[in-house]
Amino acid sequence: MNEFKIADREIGQGHPVYVIAEGCDNHMGNMEVAKEMCRQAKLAGADCIKFQHHLPDEEMLKEVPMSSNFDMPLYDFLKLHALTLDQHVELLSYCKEIGIQYLCTPFSLKAAYELNEIGVDAFKIGSGEMTDIPSLTEIAKLGKPMIISTGMCTTEEIRRTYDALIPFGTPIALTNCLSEYPPLYEDVNLNYIGEMKRNFPLAVIGHSDHTPDLYTCYAAVALGASIIEKHVIVSKQTPGPDQTVSIDFHDLYHLVDGIRKIQLALGCEKKVHEKEQSIREWAFRSIVTRRPIRAGEIIEADMIWSKRPGTGIPSHQMHTVIGRRARHDIEENVLLKIEDYE
Repeated sequence: MNEFKIADREIGQGHPVYVIAEGCDNHMGNMEVAKEMCRQAKLAGADCIKFQHHLPDEEMLKEVPMSSNFDMPLYDFLKLHALTLDQHVELLSYCKEIGIQYLCTPFSLKAAYELNEIGVDAFKIGSGEMTDIPSLTEIAKLGKPMIISTGMCTTEEIRRTYDALIPFGTPIALTNCLSEYPPLYEDVNLNYIGEMKRNFPLAVIGHSDHTPDLYTCYAAVALGASIIEKHVIVSKQTPGPDQTVSIDFHDLYHLVDGIRKIQLALGCEKKVHEKEQSIREWAFRSIVTRRPIRAGEIIEADMIWSKRPGTGIPSHQMHTVIGRRARHDIEENVLLKIEDYE
């Protein structure tokens, strides 16, 4: 099942790359900012804007260690800035109004149940929940597609989750991911995308990116990723736990534009295309005379060579001309013709 639908959007091999603008908590709890992110994601050409549904007391203890990339304990940050379920309902409705897919990451089973009740079309599962088999199997029972990130995980852990979920028949995607914020490029290991496609053939394979620029996303598409997820932020000056790994919407526009162009260029057929035909005529080389050749003279190698255009005898046939006899006088520096020799 290496393709599936989210609403009416086909995702997987042979379909346009599904681009997720990950809004995370970069709205800082401000609904106007969240709606602006929805609008900007739509204008940039993304397929989806995604937020996060946090119920802090369901997902963590208060004493969870603080992330090294932010100066506030995560529990305290989420208590202050996480969106409420009513706000998710409002954003879901707004996204339908403006014509962009709304997705959300549940960080607990209760959060998944609540999102299911409001009508989300799919679930995005963060890397931290990738190994939480009890929760994931319950979410899989809801029957909606699951896009699961694989940061911090070993191949064996990914296999365990894959094997646990496949029997439910729920469509799944696995995204290559590195949970460093931001990552070292030598840790990204984009070629693992190919390994994932071979090892997990019933899953759609994508790439969830935490680099501060666009290059690894472009490469992931070239390597076969069917989903690209990228963190976005209205202003790089906005503080927050995801600020260092987020791009602005100007960069998102270029990301989407580049992905669409790269995917168009990923064919594997080698042929002469229609727009190349006219160029062949002048760019290829034909046999020309290097000096005047008299009637009856044997054509030798030093009498001819190759020059543009390619409208005469092709230069690769030069060996078939050498040793022939000129039928008539031939001028210097002209295209040789078949009727010039016998």
